[in-house]
Amino acid sequence: MRLRRVEQGESFTVTRNGKPIADLVPHRAEPQPTRTLGEIQAIFAKLPPMDLERWRREREEDDKIFGPDDPLEDPWERR
Repeated sequence: MRLRRVEQGESFTVTRNGKPIADLVPHRAEPQPTRTLGEIQAIFAKLPPMDLERWRREREEDDKIFGPDDPLEDPWERR
């Protein structure tokens, strides 16, 4: 019930033994900066080229330690 009121804009102070310990306030999302496609492309253009052979070797080494990834497995699926 209180969360619904917070969602509607109200604020509450949570207390323990009469001492304030937390404020329950509506969430305010920080505005996310937006970038144009050209800006994103410029960022990627500054990155060094990817060494695919090195990446493959690292993946193989990881697979030896952690086991291969199953692209069809959902890691969040309840078992």
